[in-house]
Amino acid sequence: MRGGRRWQRARATTGLVIASLATASVTPTGAQPRPGAPVRSGGSTAAASGTARLDVARIDAIRCPMREAAPAPQPALRWRGSIVRWAEWPVRLGTEGVRNRIIVAVVDPARVTLTLEIARQGNALGPWTIEEAPPDAVLAFNAGQFTDAGPWGWVRHRGRDRAAPGAGALAGAFAVDTAGRPAILPAHTLPAATLDARWDEAVQSYPQLLVNGRPVPALCAGTDLDRAHRDTRLVIGLRRDGMLLVLLSRYADTGSGLTRAVERLPIGPTTPEMAEIAWRLGAIDALMLDGGLSAQLRIGRGTEAFRWPGLRAVPLAIVARPR
Repeated sequence: MRGGRRWQRARATTGLVIASLATASVTPTGAQPRPGAPVRSGGSTAAASGTARLDVARIDAIRCPMREAAPAPQPALRWRGSIVRWAEWPVRLGTEGVRNRIIVAVVDPARVTLTLEIARQGNALGPWTIEEAPPDAVLAFNAGQFTDAGPWGWVRHRGRDRAAPGAGALAGAFAVDTAGRPAILPAHTLPAATLDARWDEAVQSYPQLLVNGRPVPALCAGTDLDRAHRDTRLVIGLRRDGMLLVLLSRYADTGSGLTRAVERLPIGPTTPEMAEIAWRLGAIDALMLDGGLSAQLRIGRGTEAFRWPGLRAVPLAIVARPR
């Protein structure tokens, strides 16, 4: 569902970008930030966030089917932030032990207003990156999938439908009602949801990972989903206590001594591994947003913001402002 030539006009081609990252200069180990030093650019080094001494979790594909939706044991993380609490979780993925770092952001929807941001250039759709996020936003990240023509699937903004739903057994939607309460809507509920005026904001994406604490059945079998492909992942989820989760993966082969730019290489969890990560972090419902080169996240405001940029602009984003 990704295309987006329009959103890449000002950027180098994907091949050139990845090639430049792969040949990035080597940073000596001693040049890493000292423990506790903030990395305002969004570089997610373990030393910067204090996660260097955390145990590295081993992540495999989520069990299919899961017999019961029992709460997962929560990893011990070192949290920072106020309105948006966030931490970094070092993981090793699959039998290969691929090193990744999961940026975990948690926010109480009662403390923020969640809205879509549709990038505009005059009357036309335009490119969006976290640098275009509103200055008062405490959380901002790309949303949904897109094609050359614009956002893919159902988009509703300020109560008005901007695009019709797309088809797909795993193509759910993130929605916010008129009272500001978020929900993740399974694909089979979307025909009714699009007729429901209580949903003020909505964006469809793919694939849905969890429903009611269990993996979506179509995630386990019966679809043409690639279960082995590794990529950068961005996921939105809801916990049982109503808290909103945003999860971003970053490549973390720190043993190579490469610069932080290399963490943007699209090497991350498989889809079943990302479902396991979301479940372990307490999500009962979870939906994958556009990952790969599009995945980007900003937490905080102004000089206090932490940024994890992507390598591709997008037409659509989700932002949270304090109430």
